[in-house]
Parts: sequence; structure tokens; C-alpha cells
Amino acid sequence: MNSQENLKTKVAIIGGGPAGLFLSQLLHLHDIESVILERRSREYVLGRIRAGVLEQGTVDLMRRAGIGERIEHEGMIHEGVGIAFENALHHIDLMSLTGGKVVTVYGQTEITQDLYQARDSMDGMIFHEVNEVTLHQLDSAMPYVTFFKDEQSYRIDCDFVAGCDGFHGVSRKSIPQDELTEYHMSYPFGWLGILAETPPVSDEVVYASHERGFSLCSMRNSMLSRYYIQVSLEDQLKDWSDERFWGEFKTRLPAQVSDNLITGSSVEKSIAPLRAFVADNLNYGRLFLAGDAGHIVPPTGAKGLNLAASDVHYLSGALIDYYQSGQEQGLYGYSERALDRIWKSVRFSMWCTLMLHTFSEHTPFERRIQKADLQYLIDSPSAQKMFAENYIGLPY
Repeated sequence: MNSQENLKTKVAIIGGGPAGLFLSQLLHLHDIESVILERRSREYVLGRIRAGVLEQGTVDLMRRAGIGERIEHEGMIHEGVGIAFENALHHIDLMSLTGGKVVTVYGQTEITQDLYQARDSMDGMIFHEVNEVTLHQLDSAMPYVTFFKDEQSYRIDCDFVAGCDGFHGVSRKSIPQDELTEYHMSYPFGWLGILAETPPVSDEVVYASHERGFSLCSMRNSMLSRYYIQVSLEDQLKDWSDERFWGEFKTRLPAQVSDNLITGSSVEKSIAPLRAFVADNLNYGRLFLAGDAGHIVPPTGAKGLNLAASDVHYLSGALIDYYQSGQEQGLYGYSERALDRIWKSVRFSMWCTLMLHTFSEHTPFERRIQKADLQYLIDSPSAQKMFAENYIGLPY
């Protein structure tokens, strides 16, 4: 094994997904050096199929990061959203309810690709396929990170460490247990999702509540559809042929939607459990958590990627203030500011999940309350305004 190679940077970023790439790009635009460490290959990161509904704040962050050109041409603007229940489709007009605000459908894979291209054009330093990443002296003024790549040992001395490495990453696990409070909640079902090269069944996202379970109609572009159905946690992919999926999916949609459904072979299929998690302290010494390293929300409210973006908004601003003016208030206040928005988004995501999914353990009374909740949303302009305000994204 070769001797250790020493590097030095301002911010060591653990994780090369959207949160880490966004942070590195924004810091670079303010002449703040960073190094990204990612345990997977670039091909793996770009191959992950993830969220696609973007709040306006996320789109604005893309523009600030210098990657707003492609989304302007390829992003799909959605002025409303559909809620289907009891074989009827109801429209919620996001634009009119929020004073002109909308959401944009643009896949996380596309954002990641845009960010990689931006970092490449600026000679950003990204180490892929690293292992044994270890964070040291986080509670001191001189933290550092060690890792291995291709059997070569490295050490990065830095001012700060940004943990953007997801729920299973090393960053959060490096915080002493007595310095961290974690909140967890798991749901008794998951989402079976498929990607199909077919025209979307609707020009807007449709959330459908049905006695057989929840379903979701989404898309990535005009010829790439992303569909989901609620399934048992005991189900496996081998249990679900394409034919079975399409049959069940169509059953859960109202006729005015299912009549437009065009089926085809899936190009990707996966089952993801639904859960919620929040680390109620995103800062320990010189370490700051962002994205899934600090929180996970049920995907029902389309908040996962958008919360990562708002984290980066707060954290990048705090680091820029520190390096440009020596102000530390933003760094000290980062966790509280980010968590205020996180918990509100968790609340919305969990409310949507409870309202739209079928829970086998619910009593007849609870099922009637769920029905009343949906009916109230459909009938009440005030309830729709609350939904729209949260769906398009709370202000930063």
C-alpha cells in the first residue's frame, strides 16, 4: 500500500448525490474550495431513479447554481394536481390558490447529471468509489477526513465537514449518541414503482385513494411515465409481473384516468418501504448534516429532494457568510432554521400518507374519518389552499 496522500480544502463534502453536488457548486461560485467523497461510481449515482416534482425554491436554487438552462426547456410545468377518490378525479389548482406558484417535473437523475457537468466544467474535485471514510476531530477547529481509494490512503484537512451521504452514511453515525436525538416512524406498506417508456396517463400528477390501496400517476417527460401502487412489505418484485402491475394499477384509477392509460414493458421496477426519520440536531462541532443524512420523509408529499435543496440553501448561505465576512451566526443557527422547515414538511407528507393510503389495521370508524378528510379537501377552498401552499413548497 502507498503512503498517505494529504489534501487540504475548505469544506469536505461526504456524499456525491444532489445535496453534495449542489453544495459544492454553490460554494465554488463564491470561491470556496470543496472536495466531494462518494462511495459509489458516477454511473451508479446517475442510474438511481428518484423524485421528480420540484418546488419553486429548488428550481431557483438550480438557477443560482448555474444549471437552470436545461430545465427551462425540458421541465414540465404543473399548475395543478389531481386527487382521485370514489371513482372521480378532482383538480386542485395550485396556481390560483397560491398566487401564481407552480411545481416543475424534472427528474432527480437529470438534476444530478446537470450538476456533474457543472462540476466537471469547473474542475471540481470528486472522488468516486471511496471506502473506509472516517471523520476525525469534528469538535475541534481542525477536523479532517481519511479514506481509501484504489488501495491508496488519503487525508483531507478542512475547516468544515458537510454530511450529505444519506441515511446509511458515515456522517450522522460520527455524532456521539448523547449529542443526537433521532425520531423514527415506519409504515406497514411500501410503494411498488415502475418506469415505462409510455406517454403519461395525465398531464398532471394524480394521487389516487382506493379501497385496494393508494396509487400515483407521475412522469419524467412526455414519453417516460413513473407509476406507483401501494403494496405489502412482504411483497417481492418477483411477485409483480408487468401484466399484474398494469391490471392492479388500472383498477385503482377512476375511469376518466384509466381510459387514457397506455401500458408497456417496464424499464425499471422497485419496491421502497415508507418511513419517516428526523435527526433533531443537524450540527455537531464542525460537521453539518444535509439531505437524507438528516431526514427522510414519506414520498407522498414530494418533499425528499426539495428538503435536501432547502438544507443546502441554508448551509451554503451560512458558509458563504462565514468565509466572506467572518459571520458565524448562520452556522450556529443552521440546524434550527433547517429543522423548522423539515418538521413542517414531514407533517404535510405524513398527513398526505394517512389520508390517501389504505391501512389494514384501521377500524371502520377510522376509515370513515379518512373518507371525511378527503371529502373536506375536495369541498373546501380553504383546505385546498393549505394543501397547495405546502405542495408548492413553504418559503425558505
